Amino acid sequence: MKLRNVGWTLLSLFVLVAVAAGIVVALNLRGEGPLPEKAEAFQATPQLVERGRYLALAGNCAGCHTTRGGRPYAGGVPIDTPFGTIYASNLTPDDGTGIGSWSSAHFWRAMHNGRGKDGRLLYPAFPYPNFTQVTRDDADAIYAYLRSVPAAVQENRPHRLRFPYDTQAALAVWRALSFKPEPFVASAGKPAEWNRGAYLVNGLGHCIACHGPRNSLGATDTSLGLSGGLIAVENWYAPSLTDPHQAGVADWPAADVVALLKNGVSPRGSVMGPMADVVFRSTQYLSEADLGAMASYLKDLPKAEAVEVATATRAPIRRDAGTMARGAKIYDQRCAYCHGDQGQGAAGAYPPLAGNRAVNMAQPTNLIQVVSHGGFLPTTAGNPRPYGMPPFGQVLDAADVAAVLTYVRGSWGNDSAPVTQLDTMRR
Repeated sequence: MKLRNVGWTLLSLFVLVAVAAGIVVALNLRGEGPLPEKAEAFQATPQLVERGRYLALAGNCAGCHTTRGGRPYAGGVPIDTPFGTIYASNLTPDDGTGIGSWSSAHFWRAMHNGRGKDGRLLYPAFPYPNFTQVTRDDADAIYAYLRSVPAAVQENRPHRLRFPYDTQAALAVWRALSFKPEPFVASAGKPAEWNRGAYLVNGLGHCIACHGPRNSLGATDTSLGLSGGLIAVENWYAPSLTDPHQAGVADWPAADVVALLKNGVSPRGSVMGPMADVVFRSTQYLSEADLGAMASYLKDLPKAEAVEVATATRAPIRRDAGTMARGAKIYDQRCAYCHGDQGQGAAGAYPPLAGNRAVNMAQPTNLIQVVSHGGFLPTTAGNPRPYGMPPFGQVLDAADVAAVLTYVRGSWGNDSAPVTQLDTMRR
């Protein structure tokens, strides 16, 4: 009986692989015309190169394709996923190891359809499910810019993925279920500024890659939009951009949204964690017009349905007295000097904790990360000497972190759920 079950399992696996292989062949043939073997004589004007440089900043391309201290765009950055590690490729114009032999058509196909020069399917850690919306003109501009950067001879590192995720067959199945190449389509009922913002947020900015929930196959659930999602492996939570209790900005002045994206700090909030890197490498360099367009789009996102009971109509959350006492002592020793005895903060330096929506979010993930590993704003032209929070993970154990956060989330008018030691184990 056991041998029969093993036989059926192997047969089922063989059938699945055969079907997947058939899908690979079908997808490789569908709508694919021949492409030139070598890079054509591409005419790149200084204006086109400069435009491509700007667009590469908007897409934060260097963030994944430049290692710390490494050659610009030479690749090698490890991207950890639940399925293994993917290494970013060399985008410099080296013929042997970069994209020097790629034509503009090859580059466009990679952006729009997620295929390499040889037609092989690319892993969506390269966010082509979003870049598919980038126009051909913009893709050509980025291509022109990348061909202008110094060539770097650096071999692409092989990915380290578990079976079957390391196969083209599995990737083809994923694409069949989760990806459809399609251009950006402007909304006829919206102004040009709004449409420009939608293009930047959903296309080049690929904001949903972090701010969207993902299914068990790692694909973003586009039906839920920018409703928040856990960044796998990094264990930061990218808050919902549609929920006013998280990171929604519908009630913010547009100028405050622009300030947040440009400076990393605004009168209504600040950025830390992965978003600080986005501001540092990308959005601080965008024009006021494009930042205003993004603000216009983000402010107009459909508001998430309220799921929390209004504070005035529910009983206060009960908290363990011993935990609160422990948390109060830690807060007095470690936190009050900067954030104030009543969580009031210090204007222009340390954020208030009383009434802070980042403190009161249902998910305490980011609070745990900040207390354990520190929280640092990006250095920008508008905020050249940002204040940061040191890490306390080396002096506070899991019970301490849970206690002080439970205290903060239950004091000075805050009334959010306690943080447990189990929560802190995910840091």
